[in-house]
Amino acid sequence: MNVSRHYVLAAGGTGGHLIPAFALARELQQRGHHIALVTDERGAKIPGIFEGDQVHILPPGRIAGGPVGWVRGLKGIWAGRKMALNLFETFQPSAVVGFGGYPALPTLLAAQTAAIPTVIHEQNAVLGRVNRFMAGRVNAIATAYKQVDRLNPKYSDRVHIVGNPVRAEVLELRGQNYPPLLEDGVFRVLVTGGSQGARVLSDVVPDGLAMLPVNLRRRLQVVQQCREEDIEGVRAKYAEHGIPAELATYMNDLPEKLGWSHLFIGRAGASTIAELTAAGRPAILVPLPSAMDDHQTANAREMVKAGGARSIRQEAFTPKELAKQIQKMALDPHALENAALAAHKCGYPHAVRDLADLVESFGGAPLVDVIRVAPATKGHAIGGEALARDTERAEA
Repeated sequence: MNVSRHYVLAAGGTGGHLIPAFALARELQQRGHHIALVTDERGAKIPGIFEGDQVHILPPGRIAGGPVGWVRGLKGIWAGRKMALNLFETFQPSAVVGFGGYPALPTLLAAQTAAIPTVIHEQNAVLGRVNRFMAGRVNAIATAYKQVDRLNPKYSDRVHIVGNPVRAEVLELRGQNYPPLLEDGVFRVLVTGGSQGARVLSDVVPDGLAMLPVNLRRRLQVVQQCREEDIEGVRAKYAEHGIPAELATYMNDLPEKLGWSHLFIGRAGASTIAELTAAGRPAILVPLPSAMDDHQTANAREMVKAGGARSIRQEAFTPKELAKQIQKMALDPHALENAALAAHKCGYPHAVRDLADLVESFGGAPLVDVIRVAPATKGHAIGGEALARDTERAEA
């Protein structure tokens, strides 16, 4: 018989942290458990996720900006820790799961104070700062890659490779064959630069595709995500080159477009790599150079080594280099099929199941579950007026 338990998930306010947290939340709820999310104001405003769930906002606790910023950040962390402890008193979680980002730190520290088991999940191939700080203190470390930089080898006994959870619509692509690429058939290219787009892709990709041999260029069909300020210029470039292209600032049907694409060109964020490998799609990756600890270059490493992708550093990403790499992959249809198979082998299709299994392994028998759920409204801070008074005392 399944025993209903309570779990707190703590994640920073970006999609990279919140999407895997949301996937885990839904899996745990399907297993009969209750969840509460701790995040920041940005995370509480992201539409379409955690609607109807307990969502609690912690104050900023980022330690940056010199001595004044450090003091302010430490006060925020201390206040957030007190708020999380108040949540634990009413919600009584069996475990706390951190997904990185600043709201995870005070929540995990509070769990340590309350002797509640803790798990961290690292989405990137470089351990993030909060996860790096907590790695030696938690019960388990879930990773998305076999090799994770900045992860101390002495913690290897608590490391579990689970992968990075992806959307159900993307997982459905895993059972589908790579779309046939006939010698004279349409060659479909999907270009995205993350949630906000990427100017370098707008600058380079149209001209790079135009440099392909005519027998390949005339077969192109492009779908590209662009920033709003770039889209008309990109449209004009494709028209000048005579390449049919569908452009948008946002794609709500991205899994469908990924399903029929033969080649992906874009960034190497954790969610992007997880979706490419889950679906089995070859890629040309341009890691974001400003990503913290250059983690996007590390994210691409495993897929590139397996033969599922090629990685081009942004400073070397020119139209000529892009055209050269596409020709190496696309002039022989079997090369793209082989790359798709290699990408597929890098995927972790059971990531959310395996992560939920790991989280479920912690916690005792909750005998009073039916009276432990504390109501909360999305976007409200934890604990109401009494907690606000605690926070004011902590900051005084």
